[in-house]
Amino acid sequence: QVHLVESGGGLVQAGGSLRLSCEPSRRTFSRYAMGWFRQGPGKEREFVAAISWSGSSTDYSDSVKDRFTISRDGAKNMVYLQMDSLKPEDTAVYHCAAKLTPYSGRYYSAGDDYDSWGQGTQVTVSS
Repeated sequence: QVHLVESGGGLVQAGGSLRLSCEPSRRTFSRYAMGWFRQGPGKEREFVAAISWSGSSTDYSDSVKDRFTISRDGAKNMVYLQMDSLKPEDTAVYHCAAKLTPYSGRYYSAGDDYDSWGQGTQVTVSS
């Protein structure tokens, strides 16, 4: 397992942007596929975005497609979630997740696939 720390959450008005960051504890996470999930108040955890460890493949939920972008920077050992055109329904605690995998081009969209989770960062979008 790897320890994950998210940052970048906060309060933003609808239509605004935020960039979430996820920093794994390991010096290198090159063989970890990464994902972002969120849990809104009174809701189940839901998939947001995923990226393969090569960075070549990504996946998004329909609710965030064309508004959010997941990326990773191997040199900085970071994973990001750029969130644009935010809506009040995006309000949630956002969690970063990691999965060790031998498949460089594969992403994972199911929460049960992941081995490690961060504590989360709160994102609140006001109308």
